[in-house]
Amino acid sequence: MTYMLNSIDEAIDRKFLVTKQMKAQAEPGSIIHVLNATKKKDGIVVDYRVTDVGKGYSFRDYAARFGSVSEFCKWARPDNFIARHYESFDLKEIQNYIKVTDRSFVTFALPIIIVGVLIFAALGIFVVKGVGGIVLAAIGSLIVIFGMTWFFRWQKNKVKLDLYSKISSDWGVQFK
Repeated sequence: MTYMLNSIDEAIDRKFLVTKQMKAQAEPGSIIHVLNATKKKDGIVVDYRVTDVGKGYSFRDYAARFGSVSEFCKWARPDNFIARHYESFDLKEIQNYIKVTDRSFVTFALPIIIVGVLIFAALGIFVVKGVGGIVLAAIGSLIVIFGMTWFFRWQKNKVKLDLYSKISSDWGVQFK
């Protein structure tokens, strides 16, 4: 669903999902339509139109300067699925999609896994003690690791599937 652009010319006349705040121009969850892009010595100037999903689909034109194509891609994720069907979704759904798809395993699941493993280790060593405590700590740690890994993947797939099923219901296609 996402890809990186090789040149800024590939972005012209496409819609993008904004993932990071741009002061007084576009909020996360907004859709931008790139109208024109010009290469300058010190970067790239992008002329775009903002569609505010949460504000009744109002349109405003802006120009922004980015140091490189990769900076532009970090700001406006090329997600054609959301951009193409943004009229079907409300702001909350788009922002939840951004939140869930921007999560990484390291920032979301790993801290929970570490806390879970430490809790089971403490239970096994200090409460149960002996071989039974070690077995409890090992089994509990494995359950936490596999459970969080499964939950992390399931949640990403569920959010995408819910959005796909919402737009596909108009076509008579059901994903569930």
